[in-house]
Amino acid sequence: MISEKELKDIISQVLKEMDGEGKALEKVKERVEKTLSNLEEVEDITKIDLREVIDVVNPKNREELLKYKRKTPARVGIGRAGTRYTTSTMLRFRADHASAQDAVFTDVSDEVLAKNNLFTVQTRCNSKDEYITRPDLGRRLSDEAVKVLKERCKQNPTVQVYVSDGLSSTAVEVNVENILPALLNGLKAYGIDTGTPFFLKYGRVAASDDVAETLGATVTCVLIGERPGLATAESMSAYITYKGYVGIPEAKRTVVSNIHEKGTPAVEAGAHVAHIIKKILDAKASGQDLKL
Repeated sequence: MISEKELKDIISQVLKEMDGEGKALEKVKERVEKTLSNLEEVEDITKIDLREVIDVVNPKNREELLKYKRKTPARVGIGRAGTRYTTSTMLRFRADHASAQDAVFTDVSDEVLAKNNLFTVQTRCNSKDEYITRPDLGRRLSDEAVKVLKERCKQNPTVQVYVSDGLSSTAVEVNVENILPALLNGLKAYGIDTGTPFFLKYGRVAASDDVAETLGATVTCVLIGERPGLATAESMSAYITYKGYVGIPEAKRTVVSNIHEKGTPAVEAGAHVAHIIKKILDAKASGQDLKL
């Protein structure tokens, strides 16, 4: 999504190439600022819980319909206008779709990473577009990342936990502050040795295998943003691998998914993941080889 600053810069650049730019530039700036200030007053409809909203006109049994709606975030009982969606339904659909796009195409803010004491390394992808079109590059660390990890991270930890944007930067920004300390404290309570947490930009799940080889970790756990859908753009997952190596079968991974406010809350998920890692270490296995 284009930022306010980028929008203003684009307009300024265009007007500089036009005659009589002085007064026109000020007028356009005023209109842009006025429009942006008005947008701040618009309600964010994505914050409304659809499970509590009934758009059906005069439902036969309102309470029974609500009971079913509360069991799923799916769009059920939305009503219609003739053969079409109602305006409110269509607006919510477009707003949720926009949130999903934002989650994929924006980056995790430097402020969030600094607040959680995470330094950044990158995969072999050089941009978000390359990350989306070349999944293979997102599975491997860049040469610079390997160098930095060897310099700044604890070597040969029992468990290496790190965070990655994946397909939802929003999921990282919303959940990392709660899940990361809950997970690390849980592992500490079990007396399990942990490595140095960090943030991997443009990372796929399988990049954890490269991390395992680079740092010599027995278990790797990546907290990664999941592909957003229309139900939520904030879902995170924890993928855990015992003795990972580049090329390990996907079936060897254990995953805890659906970590978000309306799924498994981040703090609860952190404690749960710590418990699973303890079981993985005891069993010396993960994925389909682990019997939970």
